[in-house]
Amino acid sequence: MLKDFLNKSQELEERGEPFAMAIVVRYEAPISGKPGNKAIIERDGTIHGWIAGGCSQPIIVETALRSLKDGQSRLIRISPEAENESLTENGIMKHKMTCHSGGSLDVYVEPVIPKPQLIIMGKSAVGQALVKLGRALDYTVHVMAPEATAAAFAEANSFSANFDFKDLKIGSQSYVVVATQGEGDEEALDAALKIKAKYLAFVASRKKAEVVFQYLESTGFSQEQVKQIKAPAGLDIKARLPDEVALSILAEIISELRTALPPIGKKEKKKSETATDPICGMSVDTNKAKHISQYQEATYYFCCASCKQAFENEPDKYVTEMI
Repeated sequence: MLKDFLNKSQELEERGEPFAMAIVVRYEAPISGKPGNKAIIERDGTIHGWIAGGCSQPIIVETALRSLKDGQSRLIRISPEAENESLTENGIMKHKMTCHSGGSLDVYVEPVIPKPQLIIMGKSAVGQALVKLGRALDYTVHVMAPEATAAAFAEANSFSANFDFKDLKIGSQSYVVVATQGEGDEEALDAALKIKAKYLAFVASRKKAEVVFQYLESTGFSQEQVKQIKAPAGLDIKARLPDEVALSILAEIISELRTALPPIGKKEKKKSETATDPICGMSVDTNKAKHISQYQEATYYFCCASCKQAFENEPDKYVTEMI
């Protein structure tokens, strides 16, 4: 299990995908989770590994997604004594254990967020300014600039004298900026579109961009693909100087990064919707629920078969309690 855990974490890091690690650090019987149990949670809620039973897992996944959103580690305690969600004096976030088995569980959740990868295509003044600002933000910066030298971009993490992505691993944290400004615009965009990066921006005026986009469509790219290119690049802060334009582009990338948009070219997974089990109060993902009951034209979701049976034995009792 440890080998699978380490292999999955390495795989996600190499792909540049953010994820969270959840590790059980303490327990009080009776409960299925034990210290050392661990799992990896991806940002779409997919879980690899095993921590605890069905009552604890949704709370742990929700906590992991929060940590991925704000980058903060968390220590949570799931116990019958908790008042829904509350904070203890030691900074432990307490959640109510809704399973009938009882017991408590302490779980440490830590987000693993790879450095953003900034790929700059072109040797223009804007491209040079982007290198400096990107490194100042501790991004991993790669430069592709034909007819330039590595010495001209000494601050970059790597340099290539051609528009070739074969040696780069493109993930959800990869951001591409075409700053060729008249020197290989079409060639750079052609190469960048093929990798389906999360963010692709083109440093050009709207008029210039329209002409280049028409050319790209004439070579076989669909209108939908071309629309993924952000042009003009950057937020509208009335930038004029190269450093200002570079700043506006980094501001836009930060905005993209913090809102955690799904990667271009990947199908966004169906958003999770939850309902409350009327018997035990546990949150149930309605998209994945296996135990469902219809009563008086309403749908009720349950965490397990026993809760469903209890409800169906006395539905009026539990419907009244929910009102």
